[in-house]
Amino acid sequence: MLTILDRQMIVSYFKAYLITLVSLLGLFIIVDLFMNMEDFIQRDFEAIIRFVGIYYGYKSFQIFDRLCEVVVLLAGMFTVAWMQRNNELVPLLSAGVSTRRAVQPVLLCAFIMMGMVTLNQEFALPNVDIWLLENRQDPEGEKESLNVRASLDATTKIWMNARALVRKESMLKDVQINIPSSLARSQVILLAREAVYRPPQPDDKLSGGWHLKQATTSSNVANWPPELEQTLRPLENGEYFLYVRDIDLDSMTRVRNWYNYLPTWRLMRELDRPENTQHDFVALNFHTRLTRPLVGIILVLMGLSVILRDQNRNVFISAGLCLGLCAVFFATLFICQHLGLGTIPPAVAAWIPVFIYGPVSVLMYAEVHT
Repeated sequence: MLTILDRQMIVSYFKAYLITLVSLLGLFIIVDLFMNMEDFIQRDFEAIIRFVGIYYGYKSFQIFDRLCEVVVLLAGMFTVAWMQRNNELVPLLSAGVSTRRAVQPVLLCAFIMMGMVTLNQEFALPNVDIWLLENRQDPEGEKESLNVRASLDATTKIWMNARALVRKESMLKDVQINIPSSLARSQVILLAREAVYRPPQPDDKLSGGWHLKQATTSSNVANWPPELEQTLRPLENGEYFLYVRDIDLDSMTRVRNWYNYLPTWRLMRELDRPENTQHDFVALNFHTRLTRPLVGIILVLMGLSVILRDQNRNVFISAGLCLGLCAVFFATLFICQHLGLGTIPPAVAAWIPVFIYGPVSVLMYAEVHT
């Protein structure tokens, strides 16, 4: 049951959390806006205001994802440090309340806010327009872009690549498609001037694939087996329709760090795809998702332990030691993640910080004077 003092600490924590989050978020947005001003000023004033609002509305979810552990720690640190500064812990200790019991509401709030990180990752970030975040100069996707990735359909083993794309029209240009001999009597190479993606529609037979225009093939259509038409359907005037499940517009136009925006179940699906050329990155991201709540809890336990271990220490010195510990902790995370991209297995790299700092955080918290 929550006491009056518990409710007071919870309110104090969320005040500190809100102030810290808004301050860091606002600072990040202001710095980023001035550093990339040339990407926004090529429009009229009304369009600038609208675009900046939409862009940083999406960007806020990304910034929150990057700062969540730091904000949770800072909010807890400020709450406890402010109580020490005002000597609010002394009456509690005199009444027989232990230090660990007094700060339990802070830990509870920190655990709840770490849960918000998971909700943001699973439900908010997947709905962010990552094309807008990565292409500020062409947010509408009207210009021709060379950022095209080759893709392989896991079911049919059809390989597809293109020279360029126009995202607004869902169009690829100068497309090459390799159809394996398992679908035809021999390997078929198909070259198309344009390819337009059509998402699956229940009542449209020409959907769920690519409409190929001005296409030429390396073999005669008459020699194709009838089963091939289930995958590649000839149309009129040198046009074809290619039915594929895994090759869609997103797989062909993936931006940098695209895996950071996928929900966890999609990451698991990507790990099972044999054509995935970024397996280590995806695997490390997947296992980092599993360890992230534990990492946040460990960080908070160590930070509060540093502040509470010596309550006679100056509050600013305690805060400085806490931030220094935070820097060492994140440096360890960075080194482990770097080693996980080729040196050691990604799963091991993601769990090493938990195995190292988990027991340390428990021991540090147990040594807090009660």
